[in-house]
Amino acid sequence: MFNIWCLHIPVQDRTQFNELVKLVERTIRSENYRTPNKPIYLVAESLGACLAICVAARNPDMDLQHLLISHSCNHCCLYWIIMPDQFPLNLPYMLSLAPGNPLRMVMDNIVKRGLLPQTIGELSQEIATMSMYLPVLADILPRETLRWKLNLLKSGSACANSCLHAVKAQMLILCSGRDQLLPSKEESQRLQKTLADCEIRMFEESDNVDLVTTIKGASFYRRGKHLDCVSDYMPPTPSEFKKVHESFSWVLTATSPVMLSTLKDGQVVRGLAGIPSEGPVLFVGYHMLLGIEIIPFVAQLMMERNILVRGIAHPAMFVKVKNRMPPEPDPANFDVFRVMGAVPVSAANFYKLMSSKSHALLYPGGVREALHRKGEEYKLFWPERSEFVRMAARFGAKIVPFGVVGEDDFAEIILDYNDQIKIPGRREEIERVTSRTAKLRTDASGEVANQQMHLPWMLPKFPGRFYYYFGKPILTEGMKVELREKNKCDELYLRIKSEVEGCIDFLKNKREQDPYRNLLSRVLYQASHPGSTSPFHLPSFDL
Repeated sequence: MFNIWCLHIPVQDRTQFNELVKLVERTIRSENYRTPNKPIYLVAESLGACLAICVAARNPDMDLQHLLISHSCNHCCLYWIIMPDQFPLNLPYMLSLAPGNPLRMVMDNIVKRGLLPQTIGELSQEIATMSMYLPVLADILPRETLRWKLNLLKSGSACANSCLHAVKAQMLILCSGRDQLLPSKEESQRLQKTLADCEIRMFEESDNVDLVTTIKGASFYRRGKHLDCVSDYMPPTPSEFKKVHESFSWVLTATSPVMLSTLKDGQVVRGLAGIPSEGPVLFVGYHMLLGIEIIPFVAQLMMERNILVRGIAHPAMFVKVKNRMPPEPDPANFDVFRVMGAVPVSAANFYKLMSSKSHALLYPGGVREALHRKGEEYKLFWPERSEFVRMAARFGAKIVPFGVVGEDDFAEIILDYNDQIKIPGRREEIERVTSRTAKLRTDASGEVANQQMHLPWMLPKFPGRFYYYFGKPILTEGMKVELREKNKCDELYLRIKSEVEGCIDFLKNKREQDPYRNLLSRVLYQASHPGSTSPFHLPSFDL
């Protein structure tokens, strides 16, 4: 993924800061000359971040990507932009250099074990052991060298602060929420306001950050001059998928999804055996409330068939909003979807997905379905024009219509859009968020064009279950010429819509026969059947 170079400054080195800037600059200029069409990533913290900022300011026309790391993310005691006037060489401060934060581990032991005599003796031994860090640090970093490094950082900090306004490069700041020494969060926010193109990723609980996953999630990785969400995409590694799966395991446990698919001969079977293995494949279906049905579908298709679905998503998940204000969503909330392959909806991205034989997921009803009003459960809000049919036929894609039900078993909308705009100040807030969001279907008519960005207020219910039904794949290979006629294209479009509605009606009827529709009944079943641990493999209705 990367060809990694590292800047090493020997302990006894006394090179001035401006000379270090020139050294880094010469190196990246040489690399840029060798590969002019590829970006260069500068990953830096502390003094390195000062160098990176100065180099970026001196080279505004060079394609640089910056990743600046707050010190708590990697246990470094120095900050990148602000500089303390005094450097305390006491035991707690020096121990903060040690990986794992030894003092925090000591305090955790006190909380867990209590102040018993035996515990006190053990803790005394631990503190004595940790104090052995000091002579080691003194050997590695003599006082004279430390003083030089601090002065070097001070000059670097002053230089970096003076040229922030000239930095045009894209920057991503990784900031730890566990910084006990310096105001990392506040400083990150200051930099974001000052820099032209800057994003922040906060890590409140973890000190261990996967840089590759973070870069992918922030849409920070690209191979060329401009980001291509299709060709630049790197599928999740097994460890990345496992982490994503674990973070959403509560959704899978609560919903215990029932998934049905249709084989080529029309037989309906449990599981996803009816999903075509070879692309291009286009899933077209109903978008439930808040789009929560995506999580079980993507997870199960990956686990059962090893097929990655590329969701075609609203641009709001990708657009960077300057000076974001609540209730505008934090871009970091959508990182997991970008890691799993979501792309912003556009004709160009749709073309690229189909031409690359991908499995793509499309919701014609989009935001209007996902943020529907009271009493609109399972109602399709599709545009009148057959937007996707011709493109799918152009590449001979297999179109899989599907329906999903279950949202009404998990939550009830108590205040929808029509209710919220009657609340003083709420209408203006919704209009502000909507106006700052990328517009779609501005030329469309009907309800699908009403895409007010708001969150319905809901009352949770005792969990029921999600049900998915994937219809028989519709083959478009060989229909490219035929579908050039508008009436033929409209006929296929209406057929797909009708099949989605049929899938929904089928599931609404069949779920009434499911003895395990209620969460309590599923918990009791799992308690009496210890081997039934997977939420995807619990029994349901008869086919």
